[in-house]
Amino acid sequence: MQERIAVIGTGYVGLVSAACYAEVGHRVLGVDRDPEKISGLLKAEIPMYEPGLEEMVKRNMAGGRLDFTTDAMGAIKRSDIVVLAVGTPALPDGAVDLSQIRSAAADLAAVSGDKLLLIKSTAPPGTSRLVESLLKESPVPGGGRWNVVSNPEFLREGSAIEDMFRADRIVIGAKDRGAAERAARLYAAFDAPVLMTDPESAELIKYASNAFLAAKISFINEMANVCEKVGADVELVAKGMGMDRRIGPHFLQAGIGYGGSCFPKDTRAGLRLAEQADYDFKILRSVMEVNALQRERFVDKILNRLEEPERKEVAVLGLTFKPNTDDLRDAPSIDIIGRLTDRGAGYAPTIR
Repeated sequence: MQERIAVIGTGYVGLVSAACYAEVGHRVLGVDRDPEKISGLLKAEIPMYEPGLEEMVKRNMAGGRLDFTTDAMGAIKRSDIVVLAVGTPALPDGAVDLSQIRSAAADLAAVSGDKLLLIKSTAPPGTSRLVESLLKESPVPGGGRWNVVSNPEFLREGSAIEDMFRADRIVIGAKDRGAAERAARLYAAFDAPVLMTDPESAELIKYASNAFLAAKISFINEMANVCEKVGADVELVAKGMGMDRRIGPHFLQAGIGYGGSCFPKDTRAGLRLAEQADYDFKILRSVMEVNALQRERFVDKILNRLEEPERKEVAVLGLTFKPNTDDLRDAPSIDIIGRLTDRGAGYAPTIR
Protein backbone atom coordinates (compact mmCIF):
# COMPACT_ATOMS: atom_id res chain seq x y z
CA MET A 1 0.00 0.00 0.00
CA GLN A 2 1.47 3.31 -1.10
CA GLU A 3 1.47 6.00 1.61
CA ARG A 4 1.92 9.75 1.32
CA ILE A 5 4.69 10.61 3.78
CA ALA A 6 6.18 13.90 4.96
CA VAL A 7 9.59 13.58 6.60
CA ILE A 8 10.25 16.62 8.78
CA GLY A 9 14.00 17.20 8.93
CA THR A 10 16.46 16.33 6.16
CA GLY A 11 19.49 15.66 8.29
CA TYR A 12 21.21 12.30 8.30
CA VAL A 13 18.28 10.24 9.63
CA GLY A 14 15.56 12.15 7.81
CA LEU A 15 17.19 12.11 4.39
CA VAL A 16 18.14 8.42 4.51
CA SER A 17 14.67 7.48 5.75
CA ALA A 18 12.93 9.60 3.08
CA ALA A 19 14.99 8.03 0.29
CA CYS A 20 14.38 4.49 1.54
CA TYR A 21 10.62 5.01 1.95
CA ALA A 22 10.51 6.26 -1.64
CA GLU A 23 12.62 3.34 -2.81
CA VAL A 24 9.92 0.86 -1.71
CA GLY A 25 7.17 2.80 -3.49
CA HIS A 26 5.83 5.44 -1.08
CA ARG A 27 5.42 9.07 -2.15
CA VAL A 28 7.66 11.15 0.09
CA LEU A 29 8.18 14.85 0.75
CA GLY A 30 11.34 15.81 2.62
CA VAL A 31 10.86 19.01 4.62
CA ASP A 32 13.45 21.39 6.03
CA ARG A 33 13.40 25.04 7.08
CA ASP A 34 16.85 25.64 5.57
CA PRO A 35 16.17 26.98 2.05
CA GLU A 36 19.78 26.50 0.99
CA LYS A 37 19.70 22.81 1.93
CA ILE A 38 16.38 22.27 0.12
CA SER A 39 17.68 24.12 -2.93
CA GLY A 40 20.64 21.74 -3.03
CA LEU A 41 18.49 18.65 -2.52
CA LEU A 42 16.19 19.67 -5.38
CA LYS A 43 19.32 19.44 -7.54
CA ALA A 44 20.17 16.08 -5.92
CA GLU A 45 23.11 17.62 -4.05
CA ILE A 46 23.50 15.50 -0.92
CA PRO A 47 24.75 17.48 2.13
CA MET A 48 26.56 14.49 3.67
CA TYR A 49 28.41 11.42 2.45
CA GLU A 50 26.62 8.10 2.77
CA PRO A 51 27.34 5.22 0.36
CA GLY A 52 24.53 4.76 -2.16
CA LEU A 53 22.43 7.68 -0.95
CA GLU A 54 23.03 10.07 -3.84
CA GLU A 55 22.09 7.46 -6.41
CA MET A 56 18.94 6.51 -4.47
CA VAL A 57 17.82 10.14 -4.14
CA LYS A 58 18.33 10.80 -7.86
CA ARG A 59 16.51 7.61 -8.85
CA ASN A 60 13.44 8.34 -6.75
CA MET A 61 13.28 12.01 -7.66
CA ALA A 62 13.34 11.01 -11.32
CA GLY A 63 10.61 8.47 -10.62
CA GLY A 64 8.38 11.10 -9.02
CA ARG A 65 8.36 9.39 -5.62
CA LEU A 66 10.63 11.84 -3.77
CA ASP A 67 10.56 15.62 -3.56
CA PHE A 68 11.74 18.32 -1.16
CA THR A 69 10.20 21.53 0.18
CA THR A 70 10.50 24.23 2.82
CA ASP A 71 6.70 24.41 3.12
CA ALA A 72 6.14 22.33 6.25
CA MET A 73 2.42 23.12 6.56
CA GLY A 74 1.74 22.26 2.94
CA ALA A 75 3.66 19.00 3.18
CA ILE A 76 1.84 17.98 6.36
CA LYS A 77 -1.57 18.71 4.83
CA ARG A 78 -0.74 16.64 1.73
CA SER A 79 0.48 13.63 3.71
CA ASP A 80 -1.18 10.83 5.65
CA ILE A 81 1.91 9.92 7.66
CA VAL A 82 4.40 12.39 9.13
CA VAL A 83 7.85 11.24 10.22
CA LEU A 84 9.56 13.53 12.72
CA ALA A 85 13.34 13.41 12.22
CA VAL A 86 14.45 16.77 13.61
CA GLY A 87 17.59 17.24 15.67
CA THR A 88 17.72 16.58 19.40
CA PRO A 89 21.11 18.00 20.40
CA ALA A 90 22.63 17.77 23.85
CA LEU A 91 22.28 20.58 26.35
CA PRO A 92 25.34 21.56 28.46
CA ASP A 93 24.22 19.26 31.30
CA GLY A 94 23.83 16.27 28.96
CA ALA A 95 20.04 16.44 28.81
CA VAL A 96 18.25 16.43 25.45
CA ASP A 97 17.17 19.68 23.79
CA LEU A 98 13.59 19.08 22.62
CA SER A 99 13.04 22.57 21.20
CA GLN A 100 12.93 21.38 17.58
CA ILE A 101 10.39 18.68 18.47
CA ARG A 102 8.26 21.27 20.26
CA SER A 103 8.46 23.59 17.25
CA ALA A 104 7.46 20.83 14.84
CA ALA A 105 4.57 19.83 17.12
CA ALA A 106 3.23 23.39 16.88
CA ASP A 107 3.10 23.06 13.09
CA LEU A 108 1.42 19.67 13.34
CA ALA A 109 -1.19 20.94 15.80
CA ALA A 110 -2.41 23.47 13.24
CA VAL A 111 -3.42 20.72 10.79
CA SER A 112 -6.62 18.74 11.15
CA GLY A 113 -7.24 15.27 9.80
CA ASP A 114 -6.72 11.64 10.72
CA LYS A 115 -2.95 11.36 10.50
CA LEU A 116 -0.17 9.18 11.92
CA LEU A 117 2.94 10.74 13.46
CA LEU A 118 6.12 8.66 13.79
CA ILE A 119 8.75 10.17 16.10
CA LYS A 120 12.07 8.97 14.72
CA SER A 121 14.19 11.59 16.47
CA THR A 122 16.17 10.18 19.38
CA ALA A 123 14.35 11.48 22.44
CA PRO A 124 13.98 10.43 26.09
CA PRO A 125 11.06 8.50 27.58
CA GLY A 126 8.00 10.70 27.86
CA THR A 127 8.58 12.54 24.57
CA SER A 128 5.70 10.84 22.74
CA ARG A 129 3.32 11.77 25.53
CA LEU A 130 4.68 15.33 25.53
CA VAL A 131 4.00 15.63 21.81
CA GLU A 132 0.51 14.22 22.30
CA SER A 133 -0.22 16.90 24.89
CA LEU A 134 1.10 19.63 22.58
CA LEU A 135 -1.07 18.37 19.72
CA LYS A 136 -4.14 18.60 21.96
CA GLU A 137 -3.50 22.35 22.16
CA SER A 138 -4.47 22.57 18.48
CA PRO A 139 -5.84 25.94 17.32
CA VAL A 140 -7.96 24.04 14.77
CA PRO A 141 -11.63 23.72 15.79
CA GLY A 142 -12.07 20.15 16.97
CA GLY A 143 -8.33 19.58 16.92
CA GLY A 144 -6.21 17.41 14.68
CA ARG A 145 -6.79 13.69 15.12
CA TRP A 146 -3.18 12.59 15.46
CA ASN A 147 -1.98 9.13 16.45
CA VAL A 148 1.54 9.38 17.90
CA VAL A 149 4.01 6.50 17.63
CA SER A 150 7.61 6.26 18.86
CA ASN A 151 9.70 4.71 16.05
CA PRO A 152 13.40 5.03 16.97
CA GLU A 153 16.05 4.66 14.28
CA PHE A 154 19.07 2.38 14.41
CA LEU A 155 21.06 3.62 11.42
CA ARG A 156 24.84 3.37 11.41
CA GLU A 157 26.69 6.02 9.47
CA GLY A 158 28.42 4.40 6.52
CA SER A 159 25.88 1.56 6.25
CA ALA A 160 22.56 3.32 6.80
CA ILE A 161 20.81 2.09 3.65
CA GLU A 162 21.76 -1.50 4.45
CA ASP A 163 20.46 -0.96 7.99
CA MET A 164 17.09 0.21 6.62
CA PHE A 165 16.69 -2.75 4.29
CA ARG A 166 18.24 -5.38 6.56
CA ALA A 167 17.17 -4.09 9.95
CA ASP A 168 17.59 -6.27 13.02
CA ARG A 169 14.24 -4.94 14.25
CA ILE A 170 11.62 -2.28 13.77
CA VAL A 171 10.57 -0.84 17.13
CA ILE A 172 7.09 0.68 17.36
CA GLY A 173 5.89 2.20 20.63
CA ALA A 174 2.25 3.21 20.79
CA LYS A 175 -0.74 3.33 23.12
CA ASP A 176 -3.17 2.64 20.29
CA ARG A 177 -2.95 -0.83 18.69
CA GLY A 178 -4.41 0.38 15.41
CA ALA A 179 -1.78 3.12 15.10
CA ALA A 180 0.97 0.60 15.85
CA GLU A 181 -0.30 -1.80 13.18
CA ARG A 182 -0.53 1.00 10.62
CA ALA A 183 3.06 2.00 11.39
CA ALA A 184 4.14 -1.62 11.02
CA ARG A 185 2.54 -1.81 7.56
CA LEU A 186 4.74 1.09 6.47
CA TYR A 187 7.74 -1.21 6.94
CA ALA A 188 6.24 -4.33 5.34
CA ALA A 189 8.53 -4.04 2.31
CA PHE A 190 11.62 -3.95 4.52
CA ASP A 191 10.93 -7.48 5.81
CA ALA A 192 12.27 -6.97 9.34
CA PRO A 193 10.91 -8.28 12.65
CA VAL A 194 8.63 -5.79 14.40
CA LEU A 195 8.62 -5.25 18.15
CA MET A 196 5.56 -3.44 19.47
CA THR A 197 5.87 -1.79 22.88
CA ASP A 198 4.55 1.06 24.95
CA PRO A 199 5.99 4.48 23.95
CA GLU A 200 8.36 4.80 26.93
CA SER A 201 9.95 1.39 26.31
CA ALA A 202 10.46 2.17 22.62
CA GLU A 203 12.14 5.47 23.47
CA LEU A 204 14.42 3.82 26.01
CA ILE A 205 15.40 0.94 23.68
CA LYS A 206 17.43 3.37 21.56
CA TYR A 207 19.37 4.73 24.54
CA ALA A 208 19.85 1.27 26.05
CA SER A 209 21.18 -0.12 22.77
CA ASN A 210 23.72 2.64 22.22
CA ALA A 211 24.82 2.61 25.86
CA PHE A 212 25.40 -1.14 25.75
CA LEU A 213 27.43 -0.93 22.52
CA ALA A 214 29.49 1.91 24.00
CA ALA A 215 30.10 -0.31 27.03
CA LYS A 216 31.43 -3.10 24.79
CA ILE A 217 33.84 -0.65 23.16
CA SER A 218 35.09 0.68 26.50
CA PHE A 219 35.42 -2.86 27.86
CA ILE A 220 37.63 -4.09 25.02
CA ASN A 221 39.74 -0.93 25.28
CA GLU A 222 40.29 -1.60 28.97
CA MET A 223 41.15 -5.20 28.10
CA ALA A 224 43.65 -3.93 25.50
CA ASN A 225 45.38 -1.93 28.23
CA VAL A 226 45.63 -5.07 30.36
CA CYS A 227 46.95 -7.05 27.38
CA GLU A 228 49.78 -4.56 26.93
CA LYS A 229 50.84 -5.04 30.54
CA VAL A 230 50.77 -8.86 30.51
CA GLY A 231 52.05 -9.45 26.96
CA ALA A 232 48.78 -10.73 25.44
CA ASP A 233 47.38 -9.95 21.97
CA VAL A 234 44.07 -8.09 22.32
CA GLU A 235 42.99 -9.04 18.79
CA LEU A 236 43.25 -12.71 19.67
CA VAL A 237 41.53 -12.11 23.00
CA ALA A 238 38.68 -10.32 21.20
CA LYS A 239 38.45 -13.09 18.61
CA GLY A 240 38.18 -15.69 21.34
CA MET A 241 35.54 -13.67 23.15
CA GLY A 242 33.55 -13.08 19.98
CA MET A 243 33.34 -16.79 19.21
CA ASP A 244 31.06 -17.10 22.22
CA ARG A 245 27.53 -16.69 20.80
CA ARG A 246 26.44 -14.96 24.00
CA ILE A 247 28.99 -12.20 23.35
CA GLY A 248 29.45 -11.98 19.57
CA PRO A 249 32.33 -10.37 17.65
CA HIS A 250 30.83 -6.94 17.03
CA PHE A 251 32.12 -3.79 18.77
CA LEU A 252 35.16 -5.63 20.16
CA GLN A 253 37.75 -3.77 18.07
CA ALA A 254 40.17 -2.08 20.46
CA GLY A 255 41.17 1.45 19.55
CA ILE A 256 40.97 5.07 20.66
CA GLY A 257 37.34 4.98 21.74
CA TYR A 258 33.95 5.81 20.28
CA GLY A 259 32.92 9.12 18.75
CA GLY A 260 30.38 10.47 16.28
CA SER A 261 26.95 12.00 16.62
CA CYS A 262 25.20 9.20 18.54
CA PHE A 263 27.24 7.31 21.14
CA PRO A 264 28.72 10.33 22.98
CA LYS A 265 25.40 12.22 22.98
CA ASP A 266 23.26 9.21 23.86
CA THR A 267 25.50 7.97 26.67
CA ARG A 268 25.48 11.44 28.24
CA ALA A 269 21.72 11.63 27.80
CA GLY A 270 21.29 8.17 29.31
CA LEU A 271 23.31 9.15 32.34
CA ARG A 272 21.36 12.39 32.73
CA LEU A 273 18.10 10.47 32.39
CA ALA A 274 19.16 8.14 35.21
CA GLU A 275 20.15 11.11 37.37
CA GLN A 276 16.75 12.71 36.81
CA ALA A 277 15.18 9.42 37.92
CA ASP A 278 17.37 9.55 41.08
CA TYR A 279 19.55 6.61 40.04
CA ASP A 280 23.35 6.51 39.87
CA PHE A 281 24.16 4.58 36.68
CA LYS A 282 27.70 3.61 37.70
CA ILE A 283 28.49 1.42 34.67
CA LEU A 284 27.53 4.13 32.20
CA ARG A 285 29.54 6.72 34.10
CA SER A 286 32.59 4.42 33.88
CA VAL A 287 32.03 3.80 30.17
CA MET A 288 32.28 7.53 29.50
CA GLU A 289 35.33 7.92 31.75
CA VAL A 290 37.17 5.05 30.03
CA ASN A 291 36.38 6.53 26.61
CA ALA A 292 37.89 9.88 27.56
CA LEU A 293 40.96 8.28 29.16
CA GLN A 294 41.59 6.15 26.06
CA ARG A 295 42.25 9.25 24.00
CA GLU A 296 44.61 10.61 26.66
CA ARG A 297 46.50 7.30 26.74
CA PHE A 298 46.94 7.44 22.98
CA VAL A 299 48.39 10.95 23.19
CA ASP A 300 50.76 9.75 25.97
CA LYS A 301 51.98 6.96 23.70
CA ILE A 302 52.74 9.38 20.89
CA LEU A 303 54.58 11.88 23.07
CA ASN A 304 56.54 9.16 24.86
CA ARG A 305 57.93 8.06 21.49
CA LEU A 306 59.04 11.56 20.53
CA GLU A 307 62.15 13.30 21.72
CA GLU A 308 61.55 17.03 22.08
CA PRO A 309 57.92 16.85 20.87
CA GLU A 310 57.73 20.64 20.55
CA ARG A 311 60.07 20.30 17.57
CA LYS A 312 58.15 17.49 15.92
CA GLU A 313 55.39 17.63 13.32
CA VAL A 314 52.69 14.98 13.68
CA ALA A 315 50.59 13.97 10.67
CA VAL A 316 47.04 12.83 11.40
CA LEU A 317 45.82 10.35 8.80
CA GLY A 318 42.04 10.24 8.87
CA LEU A 319 39.85 12.71 10.72
CA THR A 320 36.29 11.38 10.67
CA PHE A 321 35.11 9.22 13.55
CA LYS A 322 34.71 6.10 11.37
CA PRO A 323 35.13 4.97 7.73
CA ASN A 324 32.62 5.76 4.97
CA THR A 325 31.42 9.02 6.48
CA ASP A 326 32.42 12.68 6.41
CA ASP A 327 31.14 13.26 9.94
CA LEU A 328 33.55 15.01 12.32
CA ARG A 329 31.15 15.30 15.26
CA ASP A 330 32.97 14.26 18.44
CA ALA A 331 35.63 12.55 16.34
CA PRO A 332 38.51 11.26 18.52
CA SER A 333 40.97 12.81 16.05
CA ILE A 334 39.85 16.34 16.93
CA ASP A 335 40.32 15.70 20.63
CA ILE A 336 43.71 14.07 20.05
CA ILE A 337 44.93 16.95 17.87
CA GLY A 338 43.90 19.40 20.59
CA ARG A 339 45.69 17.42 23.28
CA LEU A 340 48.85 17.14 21.18
CA THR A 341 49.01 20.86 20.52
CA ASP A 342 48.25 21.66 24.17
CA ARG A 343 51.23 19.53 25.16
CA GLY A 344 53.67 21.05 22.71
CA ALA A 345 53.58 18.92 19.55
CA GLY A 346 52.95 20.45 16.15
CA TYR A 347 50.73 18.78 13.61
CA ALA A 348 50.04 18.64 9.90
CA PRO A 349 46.46 17.38 9.47
CA THR A 350 46.21 15.01 6.54
CA ILE A 351 42.94 13.51 5.35
CA ARG A 352 43.10 10.01 3.89
